[in-house]
Amino acid sequence: MIIFQKDGLTVFQSALWKTTSSVIETNDLILVVDPTWLPHEVQEIQQHVEHIRNGKDLYLLFTHGDFDHIIGYHAFPDAKVIGSKGMQEHPRKQYKLDLIQSFDNEYYVERPYAIEFPTIDIVIEKDGQQLVLGDTTITFYLSPGHTHDGLFTFIEPLGIWITGDYLSDFELPYLFDSAKAYLETLQKSFMILNKYHVEVLVPGHGQATESKEEMERRIDLAKDYLERLINAVSKEDAEAVLGLKKEMSFPSNFTKECHEENVAIIKREYS
Repeated sequence: MIIFQKDGLTVFQSALWKTTSSVIETNDLILVVDPTWLPHEVQEIQQHVEHIRNGKDLYLLFTHGDFDHIIGYHAFPDAKVIGSKGMQEHPRKQYKLDLIQSFDNEYYVERPYAIEFPTIDIVIEKDGQQLVLGDTTITFYLSPGHTHDGLFTFIEPLGIWITGDYLSDFELPYLFDSAKAYLETLQKSFMILNKYHVEVLVPGHGQATESKEEMERRIDLAKDYLERLINAVSKEDAEAVLGLKKEMSFPSNFTKECHEENVAIIKREYS
């Protein structure tokens, strides 16, 4: 369903994991970001794109290669695909596809399009790399930490910042790559917030925000949580580690596993 719509930006949110998919319309193009989850949700995004496209070139951006973000890849077969070099060279492509197939099998989900790992047409290899199309400038920054292949994307002149699985209003850091890299990405977040005139931030899970104070709060929230967890793990403070586990929203087997992975990565990097 649509949860945010303003000035060329439409944000859809899935019923699953509050995952967002964005459609951005400029004078020069249509950009679809991470179309997902359930078939009827992807269809809603397709219908919106068809309604507004008016012959414009279609681009498909993947913020990273996690399975919940790439499910809708083949729903937009004529799109030019944008992703990071890390995603292009992802070492576990089949594993991600297996996760999609497992989900669909578990819940008897049938999709009207094939499931494949995205083939990247426009490869982002470095911070500050740009795609300029008419009056639209899209600037990319690598954002490792959550995963190795993450991207931040800033779209001008609309002032839209797409953050992928960072800076959610409720989701604390999940480390599937590196705690050190995650902290560096948060520092990059401060740089982007100060360098650009950000009109709206759209995370991969949760709510978009137009408030700079809220954007700063989210960066501080993630940084504070991660620094406290690193400190607790380094000091082998089991009580503090358990307390930080309880801070995660929607406690479940999934968040338990994410917390355990966070701890394991921190032990490996800070021991």
